[in-house]
Amino acid sequence: MGVSRSRRRRHETRSSAGENRLPPTLAVVVAVLAYAVLPERLLVGPRLAIPVAELALLAALLVTHPRRLVRQTRWSRGISIALACLVIAANLVALSMLVRTLTEADPNGMPLLLAGMQVWLTNVIGFGLLFWELDRGGPVARHTVARDRMPPADWRFSQDENQDTVTEVAATSSERSNWRPTFVDYLYVSLTNSSAFSPTDTMPLSPRAKSLMALEATAALLTSLLVVARAIGALGH
Repeated sequence: MGVSRSRRRRHETRSSAGENRLPPTLAVVVAVLAYAVLPERLLVGPRLAIPVAELALLAALLVTHPRRLVRQTRWSRGISIALACLVIAANLVALSMLVRTLTEADPNGMPLLLAGMQVWLTNVIGFGLLFWELDRGGPVARHTVARDRMPPADWRFSQDENQDTVTEVAATSSERSNWRPTFVDYLYVSLTNSSAFSPTDTMPLSPRAKSLMALEATAALLTSLLVVARAIGALGH
């Protein structure tokens, strides 16, 4: 028993190769493209102003972490969080402008529907990025810091409590396999929160996690129930 615990302890404290940079990078690129092709009246300033700013922040991060997220500085973490916040902020402004178009006497249904889908997609990506950056100290800390030194969790995943289930399920639990959440896990949390307007299998633990999920769900609700419904109604006229 003592040997087993010792081996597990060494496994938990050993630094990993770091999370792959590709999935979050692709997500940012998709969010940039989705914003760049929005209708002119939904943009903040010139069409390419926000996309260029987002790509500049992404480029700065790629210089630090071109392939794997293995090290972190205060400025690189700040840039990562700023990038996620910029994606969210620009998208929320676009959403407010989109909702304002509902007051028009005869809005064009198809462009409104497409814009609603783009805003909803960017909402999922932006909050997924922010969840990923905040939880347990961020992607670098989650994969390189021992659990007893990791900041408190903002979200509780099902893997964090599966250690007492049947063997094939418990094998992938956090306690038995040293599982750590990656970007795909947070993107899934964001997707389900935007679809169900509430947590599903992953629970928010901290006040900031609950506040962010509430903000995301509210934005998704406006997009899905107001904008998309109004756009579909306009298509019928």
